[in-house]
Amino acid sequence: MTKGRDVHPPFTPHLRTSPAAAIAATALAAGLLAAVPAPQAHAAPGHTLVVAPAGAERADDDGPGTFGRPLQTLAEAQQRARQLAARGDRNVTVTLLDGTYRLTSPLRFGAADSGRNGHTVAWRAAPGAEPVLTGADPVTGWELDDPGTGIYKADVGTGFDSRQLYVDGLPAQRARMGLSPSDITLNADGFTLDNPDLDHLASLPDQKRIDLQAKLSFTNRFSPVESISGRTVRMQQPAWDNNTYGYDTIQSPFRNPTFWLLNSKSFIDEPGEWYLDTTAGTLYYKPPEGRHPADQRVELPRLETLLEVGGTYDEPARDLRFTGMTFTGTTWLHPSTPDGYANQQTGSFLTGVQAHRPDDAFTSCAVGCKGFEGARNGWAQAPAAVQVSAAEGISFEDNTFVNLGSVGLGIGNDANAHATGVGLGAHDVSAVGNTFTASAGGGIVVGGVRPDAHHPSDERMTNRDILLGDNTIRATALEYLDQDGIFASYVTRLTVEHNEVSDMPYTGIGIGFGWGANDPGGSPEYVNRGLYDFQPIYDTPTTLKDVRVEGNHVRNVVHTMFDAGCVYTLSAIPGGVVGENFCERSGQLGLYFDEGSRYVTANRNVLLGTAGQWAHANIQNGNLTGDLTLTDNYATNPAITGIVDGQRGNTVRGTVTFNPGDVPAGAREIISGAGPRG
Repeated sequence: MTKGRDVHPPFTPHLRTSPAAAIAATALAAGLLAAVPAPQAHAAPGHTLVVAPAGAERADDDGPGTFGRPLQTLAEAQQRARQLAARGDRNVTVTLLDGTYRLTSPLRFGAADSGRNGHTVAWRAAPGAEPVLTGADPVTGWELDDPGTGIYKADVGTGFDSRQLYVDGLPAQRARMGLSPSDITLNADGFTLDNPDLDHLASLPDQKRIDLQAKLSFTNRFSPVESISGRTVRMQQPAWDNNTYGYDTIQSPFRNPTFWLLNSKSFIDEPGEWYLDTTAGTLYYKPPEGRHPADQRVELPRLETLLEVGGTYDEPARDLRFTGMTFTGTTWLHPSTPDGYANQQTGSFLTGVQAHRPDDAFTSCAVGCKGFEGARNGWAQAPAAVQVSAAEGISFEDNTFVNLGSVGLGIGNDANAHATGVGLGAHDVSAVGNTFTASAGGGIVVGGVRPDAHHPSDERMTNRDILLGDNTIRATALEYLDQDGIFASYVTRLTVEHNEVSDMPYTGIGIGFGWGANDPGGSPEYVNRGLYDFQPIYDTPTTLKDVRVEGNHVRNVVHTMFDAGCVYTLSAIPGGVVGENFCERSGQLGLYFDEGSRYVTANRNVLLGTAGQWAHANIQNGNLTGDLTLTDNYATNPAITGIVDGQRGNTVRGTVTFNPGDVPAGAREIISGAGPRG
């Protein structure tokens, strides 16, 4: 599926010139200026605190917190910033000096940390500094474990686990062994081993820490092993039941599957692989040939989140800025629990025992069933390393999100994806000029997937006025391959503009959720599936409206998974605009309007080198996909399916098909303007 994929270094730390002025001008035109905290010209001098990393010279938590005598902990800086903010008389700035800040617990910002009376609280890098906030510890003290295999070991202590290890700024591969589909026979309890060469698996220690990974079409699933006895492999529950339930399941994938077993020391056979013995507190690692791990930067994460911004709906977190920092060094442990990662789509997954799952679901529900529809409203979301919910007036600018165990930045996700216990309710939030790369999950996720996300029981839950601009999301979602560079489910007034999204396994930019089932009047397809025996047919729209996806450069996407595109939509998006984007080298589709996509205008996009159709709409079965307006787009692949001018309320006009060697002037103009500014 890969088409001419470019290779880029995964992580180059940098501080870039802020594009905030250009963003603000565009946001003003779109009515989103509140999402970007405006510069305060001629403001009174603010309160300033300076903090240094542990061990810095002259740092002292009893000192004044100045450049000459900085504070020595972030905790003390946060406490003092709260006291200053409570005065409500000036802006407060916490300045981080250069260096690495190793967190032993996440930083949590609530109402007490907020700006008051129109003032802000800003946490930012000192001029020229690159402060790094990490949840990982360095690994040292390496010694050779086995000269024959080249495996080294180091003592890292006990009392924790990790699914990630980072070496020289890249995620290292957990020890794994490939399985051919012909090696095994799947069943309701797990699988049997049909290849006698696999008989040794029954003698492996710590069998419950072994995972089966199944890379399918649009899902990438993880299930932990319960036991291996002889040639019988029993899997932990409910992970196995949930991974064999619904669509694109392990036993009935929509594409030929790829299987691995992961996380046993015996699987280490390739350079870069590793295994953590949590009982002995020993890390094993096989470096590249000719390298010694002592000469590499090896970081082992211990935290799952770094920054948690959120209050309550009555008292949200407000007016906070985070600028010029690097967020790094996390893991995510939920897939190692008996729940596994029963992936459904785009970072959503089944968790817990499913109340409506029939006893014969392994066969009767391998490709959907009525009981599965009863599970939809309980899907969980993958959490982010940096989380924002129940919050307003929050901005992230010129930060780097790298080497993280899940999503980089989560804005207004469901409560289950927030460590604060309060989800949704994010508004006037901006992420501008940030870099996301080399992490297990996707870049940015906005919105939730449960009912309160699309039809909130409290209007304060509504996610609204979100701006994502001039960010670079590159070569991430390296473990959870189903996740997008940018994904937004349910949000009112969202602008996604001038971002670069590249080298992604699945979709570049995904907008919408629900497959049209939660739109007014419901979906005939989901009447037939039986969904409405478990939820109402809504007569009001969802919170998804007024979304603008403009001026983005999306390239080299859909190079691992399938059923995806540069820009992907689901469900009705009144006021939806996809304009002047440059889609380059998609491994499948360009613009993909999936189930229930409606009321979207796609104008003046350039789609170069798409392996499949430049535009496709899913109109199968009872889907109400339609009311799409496609005008004046440019494409090298002339194919378009499911969207016919004059049918289903669609308009398709002015499409220009061109040769890659002869790009029309209009397309060149769009190409030159796409991607980050400044």
